[in-house]
Amino acid sequence: MTRTPAPPAPRPLTGPLAGYRVLPRLAGRSFLPIALLARLPFSMTALGVMAIVTAATGSIATGGLATGASSLGTALLGAVHGTLADRFGQRPVVACAVIANAAAMVAVVLAAAHGAPLAATLAACFATGATSPQVGAFARVRWIALTRDDPTALAAAMGYESTVDELTFVLGPALVGLIAATGAPALTLLTAALLTAVFGLAFAAHPTARVTRPGRGGDHAARRAIAATWPVRRLLPLALTPLLGMVAMGVFFGGTQAAVTAFATQAGRPGLAGLLYAVMGVGSAATALAVVALPERIGPRRRWVCAAAGLTAASALTLVATGVGPLVAVLGVAGLFIGPAMVTIFTVGGRLSPPERAGTVMTLLVSANVVGGAIGAAGSGALAEAAGIAAAFAVPIAAAAALTAVGLLARAPLAASGARETTGPRAKALT
Repeated sequence: MTRTPAPPAPRPLTGPLAGYRVLPRLAGRSFLPIALLARLPFSMTALGVMAIVTAATGSIATGGLATGASSLGTALLGAVHGTLADRFGQRPVVACAVIANAAAMVAVVLAAAHGAPLAATLAACFATGATSPQVGAFARVRWIALTRDDPTALAAAMGYESTVDELTFVLGPALVGLIAATGAPALTLLTAALLTAVFGLAFAAHPTARVTRPGRGGDHAARRAIAATWPVRRLLPLALTPLLGMVAMGVFFGGTQAAVTAFATQAGRPGLAGLLYAVMGVGSAATALAVVALPERIGPRRRWVCAAAGLTAASALTLVATGVGPLVAVLGVAGLFIGPAMVTIFTVGGRLSPPERAGTVMTLLVSANVVGGAIGAAGSGALAEAAGIAAAFAVPIAAAAALTAVGLLARAPLAASGARETTGPRAKALT
């Protein structure tokens, strides 16, 4: 009797994409789209608030003030979400934040529609930022827990997350623009509220939330005690390097956005500003995914310094970009260095933080980025009005140079973050 030969076994995926194959296996295939769509409202909020309040009041300045109130809420209370999640688990914290955030966005719409006093409108905007579910930060915490014994998988996860961030920060504003173009700006925040309610709750309920709950992998009381010994004031020195790096990146983002807006306005094409800014996101998304393909000998410090130095050099070219075409080319090149820089900063933060406080550290990094963005936008905008476009672009150039300086000076923390074994700095920090 002749036996039918068995089909050949599938060849394992090799090369740069190999690190990404494990991600859906670790988290489940549904986690990837849920986490992407759950964070989309975060990228819609600022522009949505601006559109609604500006349309209701007829004042761009008031719209900017409302956006600032929303950003302030995120900056001040974002880390509180992380602290609560470290203590009580992500699931109840995200669920409560989702409900409160959807309600706050509806409150902004109602306040604008009914001509509420400015103080009430700003309070609703502040609440919108303060209750924004920290999906991006919490997703990274889940990956840290899922890939604790596999640095290659962790690098792939951080690269994937940075790519998703870039995609949402391109898709979110674009979606707001499309909705606002229908003549009903209120639909922008109502759409964001719906997305938050549906996919935010799905993110909270996803099984991956279990890997970050207190008590997992050890005595519940002991882990709570360890978490209690790491208040924010003790975490700040430990995570100082990635926090400084994230502030610098925030200043770069905010400064670039303001400078590009001033450039487009001066060119008589203000609507082009969003598209110009989005150019950076394309290159950033691609190179963020490529970080996993870098050889192991290129450690966090080398990646940090090279990415920051490249970003500085590319940003400096904005000073000689005299037309839309040259500026698009320069921003495209600059974007290539953003992805590796962001991946490295988040990876360093994850490796330096105690596992029980990873949620707090990740949300602190997000808050640092928001604060930096506000500083960069304010500084670059003021310089644009006072001294012109070139002065405005000096802000992101200075921010990139500061990021390079942090990488050069923080030799010890960045070297420590490269440790791959549990005997590294994270374990020592808990002893």
